[in-house]
Amino acid sequence: MNLHGIRAIYRFEMARSWRTLSQSLLAPVISTSLYFVVFGAAIGNRISEVQGVSYGAFIVPGLIMLSLLMQSVTNASFGIYFPRFTGTIYEILSAPMSYIEITLAYVGAAATKSIILGLIILATATLFVPLQIDHPWWMMTFLILTALTFSLLGFIIGIWADGFEKLQLVPLLIITPLTFLGGSFYSIDMLPPFWQTVTLFNPVVYLVSGFRWSFYSIADVHVAVSLGMTLFFLVACLAIVAWMFKTGYRLKT
Repeated sequence: MNLHGIRAIYRFEMARSWRTLSQSLLAPVISTSLYFVVFGAAIGNRISEVQGVSYGAFIVPGLIMLSLLMQSVTNASFGIYFPRFTGTIYEILSAPMSYIEITLAYVGAAATKSIILGLIILATATLFVPLQIDHPWWMMTFLILTALTFSLLGFIIGIWADGFEKLQLVPLLIITPLTFLGGSFYSIDMLPPFWQTVTLFNPVVYLVSGFRWSFYSIADVHVAVSLGMTLFFLVACLAIVAWMFKTGYRLKT
């Protein structure tokens, strides 16, 4: 394995984030703080508890997931799209690196940045509400698996996109609505039976539910189902990335 090549790409991608620190870290933290102010103050006064947990604490896992999904997709998609845009992708493809090593470097960097951001938001949340983490190891497991899965999804989007507009299309028009409708700010048990069934077709529900269970031992779906669905999404993204490299889809033309 070409560890030197992986390290070079990984360090370059991480350095790019530090150069744009305000956009990479400060902006998501500030926006998350605003969510606490708006949702915690406005809705928290009307909904004191959800499943025995204060509303302010209940929405913390959902807020972390919202930022994690968006940042994972954005970081990974821009990371691979920019070399395609500038033409340096051909230098990367001609380097003595396998497709697995290239993917590992870009996705690893994007996932690392997202995990760091998620932990920073978690620390920020403690300034607003008291938190408990019943299953810290499972919390980190869901955090890492989700970051890897959506970094892979962002990697796919970065290869698929043929313009900067398409890089924003999926995060803004698909991922954000799915996250808001996936139980980030409410329990799906609060919905009518018909809409509870419809919501189960939203993949984000399983991510948020499993992550929330690691905090408070409460979940909208069984934690084993959440873990299984997360691994399924991960494998599906890996299969798509493998197909893209095997066929050279939008990489060699």
